[in-house]
Amino acid sequence: MKPDTRALAAKGLAEVALRGASLRDVMERNARRLADPRDRALLMALLSEGARWWLRFDAAVDGLLEKPLRHKDPAVHALLVLGLVQLEILQLSDYAAVAATVEATRTLGRPQLAGLVNAILRRWQRERDSLLGRLDAKPQTRHAHPAWLAAALQRDWPQQADAVMAADNREPPLMLRVNRQRSERPALIEQLQAAGYAASAHPWLSDALVLPHSTDVTRMPGFEDGFFAVQDGAAQVAADLADLRDGLRVLDACAAPGGKACHLLERADIDLTALEFDAARAERIRQNLMRLRLNAKVVIGDAGAPKGWWKGLPFDRILIDAPCSATGVLRRRPDVRLHRRESDIAAMHAQQRRILAALWPLLAPAGRLVYITCSVLRAENEAIVGELLAAQPDARATAFTLPAGQAAGVGWQILPGDGDLDGMYYAVIEKRTR
Repeated sequence: MKPDTRALAAKGLAEVALRGASLRDVMERNARRLADPRDRALLMALLSEGARWWLRFDAAVDGLLEKPLRHKDPAVHALLVLGLVQLEILQLSDYAAVAATVEATRTLGRPQLAGLVNAILRRWQRERDSLLGRLDAKPQTRHAHPAWLAAALQRDWPQQADAVMAADNREPPLMLRVNRQRSERPALIEQLQAAGYAASAHPWLSDALVLPHSTDVTRMPGFEDGFFAVQDGAAQVAADLADLRDGLRVLDACAAPGGKACHLLERADIDLTALEFDAARAERIRQNLMRLRLNAKVVIGDAGAPKGWWKGLPFDRILIDAPCSATGVLRRRPDVRLHRRESDIAAMHAQQRRILAALWPLLAPAGRLVYITCSVLRAENEAIVGELLAAQPDARATAFTLPAGQAAGVGWQILPGDGDLDGMYYAVIEKRTR
């Protein structure tokens, strides 16, 4: 019997939103159960947009029910959220959004609730304008962001906060990075366009290609040959700021899944060490290196405890893509807004401080350290870098500008949506020679 896509999505969304499961893991596991590519596409859209808009429509469902279903019937509660997502975000027909959702209630083994699901969705349609007005009255439900994050954005970026949250809720383009060792951007664009893909060159990132929508990149020409990799444009800035030349010793700390490490190797003939704490994630670095035909030393170790893996030779360049709140990549990872807590930030801050302090002594005189996070919170970015500059007399911040984003005290902040990029923070710190 063919699985019911909406029922699968409802159970999966309940896992993500109510039990803390990874959206990516839930997507991959459930997609394997669907043979039809159209069903898989609908499942992905339901799960992705369901997670993205959960904090808006979860509140709406609570307001429409006399007794909450969240704990008693989590999958049915998630199905109601998905019904509203279908009506408001995916803008499916009434039949698809209402009748098929009611049928999914039966598939979930809750036929006695089918009438309730139908009544709730029909009521939403009747009272839509007034119900939307209530949701729009608060930043949390207007933008589907947790209240603590909405407040933090208003505090850190008062002029840009609404635009940032709006950008978090738009589908991002698919961005690729051409592998200079295997191909050239004009040739790759021509090859992709000939195969029917609307690929174009990014206006200011020299290795970036842009496609308007996500697709299965493994089916694209050139993927198996290592001609390109998937990487958002904001992350591609790292290779420019590293200021590479042949022969340098380079450390990419916290390197998984290996996108920045591979980009560095594509740019210059360097001796690169890719460091990763998690063995499973380190394997993803090896897989990416293999597909792109690149070579690096992959080391499993703690960036904050170099004694366990460092051989004593200083590095000319160090990249630290520090563990962070991931508040800059909510458009690509919508479940982060459901799982991240305000209390996490202090722990992130301590980890970032520990790693930066531990790796600074490993940088050679006249060397360059690039500190990176995919966070938009000042506490994880210029505050951390400022502490290092105050503590290390041989550390000097290097000023730079980018075509997108803005100066952030120390470093540069790309906010979500700037240049249609993800949110990412960069600081470049050089070690003075004595």
